[in-house]
Amino acid sequence: MRLLILILLFLPAVGFACPKLLDQQHLKDELFVQLKNTPNEAAAGRIVEKLWDVWLTAPDEKSQKTLDLGLQLHAQGQFDAAKGAYDALIEYCPDFAEGYNQRAFVYYLTGRWALALADLDRAIDLSPRHLGALSGKGLTLMQLGRQDEAQLMFREALKLNPWVPERGLVKKPKGIEL
Repeated sequence: MRLLILILLFLPAVGFACPKLLDQQHLKDELFVQLKNTPNEAAAGRIVEKLWDVWLTAPDEKSQKTLDLGLQLHAQGQFDAAKGAYDALIEYCPDFAEGYNQRAFVYYLTGRWALALADLDRAIDLSPRHLGALSGKGLTLMQLGRQDEAQLMFREALKLNPWVPERGLVKKPKGIEL
């Protein structure tokens, strides 16, 4: 496993370039329309799974293997190793939002909220409707004591998905309907 991580870390240094990510904007647009109009949480969950399939599709086989390795290590609680895989992915594919989103998740789980926030900002810059990054940013801002900003992020996610799990964290302002 360590050898594979070392290989992945050095791939960018040997002149390989990450290809451009396949444009799936039409599919995402269609899924977000469905999501906005879905009647219940279960149906929304199925649509969000399809969105995750899009977000978790890397630009090429090498970047996909690196992402998958990071996800596997992450699931095993090997956060430092997972971060190493995500670092390699970001180095190789700096315009792939999911690398930043997943590394932010590792940072969040290990209490490094300022680092998580920076990666979430980059993920959102690259993929403005990324529900995981928007919700993750809201949760991170809460950890940093920035409640008003967190509420803005949760509301952004709620606009895209009325069934977003963090909807229970949205505070209803007086006199305003959500």
